[in-house]
Amino acid sequence: MSKPFGITVSRHIMDSQRLHPEATGDLSGLLSELIVAAKTINAEVNMAGLADVLGMVGKTNIQGEHVQKLDELANNTIKRRMARCGYICVMTSEEEADIIPVAEGSAGKYTLAFDPLDGSSNIDVNVSIGTIFSIHRRISTNDLTPQGDEADLLQKGRAQVAAGYIIYGSSTMLVFTTGEGVHGFTLDPSVGEFYLSHPDIRVPERSKYFSVNEGNYNFWNSEVRRFVEYLKENDKETGRPYNARYIGSLVADFHRNLIAGGIFLYPRDNRNPAKPHGKLRLLYEAAPLAFLVEQAGGRAITDEGVNIMDIEPKSLHQRVPLVIGSRHEVDLFEEIVTGKR
Repeated sequence: MSKPFGITVSRHIMDSQRLHPEATGDLSGLLSELIVAAKTINAEVNMAGLADVLGMVGKTNIQGEHVQKLDELANNTIKRRMARCGYICVMTSEEEADIIPVAEGSAGKYTLAFDPLDGSSNIDVNVSIGTIFSIHRRISTNDLTPQGDEADLLQKGRAQVAAGYIIYGSSTMLVFTTGEGVHGFTLDPSVGEFYLSHPDIRVPERSKYFSVNEGNYNFWNSEVRRFVEYLKENDKETGRPYNARYIGSLVADFHRNLIAGGIFLYPRDNRNPAKPHGKLRLLYEAAPLAFLVEQAGGRAITDEGVNIMDIEPKSLHQRVPLVIGSRHEVDLFEEIVTGKR
């Protein structure tokens, strides 16, 4: 449904709720609380160079990655805000090894999986970073377990009720879907409110851009190498060569391709035996972005052609190869790696 340009995100959420007479308002409340947390994180990101929150804290997370100060701050901000909001029953974060329980008596009917600060390795050099989130309905019985459990989180992407991200860049944008299209809202810092700036986002069906870390070229399988070489060949009839655009921050690369068109790849590689399926996590990176791109008319698959939205998660921090973006380019990738072209 078309939305009037310039309305606040609060009004957008309430207008969407009114379209569903059966709605209780819990999802609206959850999104509103998450937006408040994002505003807090945005304020810290904007002051990072002046407030001694750049650099590392001197420890590693469950992923084996060095934790940045802003990583920890963003993670704690979301945890504290959401644990007592009353709308969720359990959470998981990139920064936490186990599930994050909510406060006693605050258990709701939704779950939250989030990457508090994606692209954190770029924090110190002022590259765009972001918060990614995924929301499911709980499937456990509330009467038996007031708080949710791991099974509530280990649901297919297809079962998501909402997903999105906040990108902290030249401007701060919130982009999300509740299954009825994708809308983008830009933060007006003078009033502290997100306003609709990108209604009904549609990813261009085809493009001339690809985003991939070619430093891993020698560690890819032959099919992925063949696809990238195909994109770089000179052929006017098919609009090649494509142009490379790679930032190294998933949320920034995805956002650019969502708006301008393109394909992002992070395939499996044999560079690190501990990460045979690549580095991206299913629950709070690949699945929410897959929900967004499908709602915007694009596709998201693994490097073997499996739809990201249909993967059954086996663990909280499961990794998955990701190929995502404009439909034509993802179709092309699938044809090449499966030998159809």
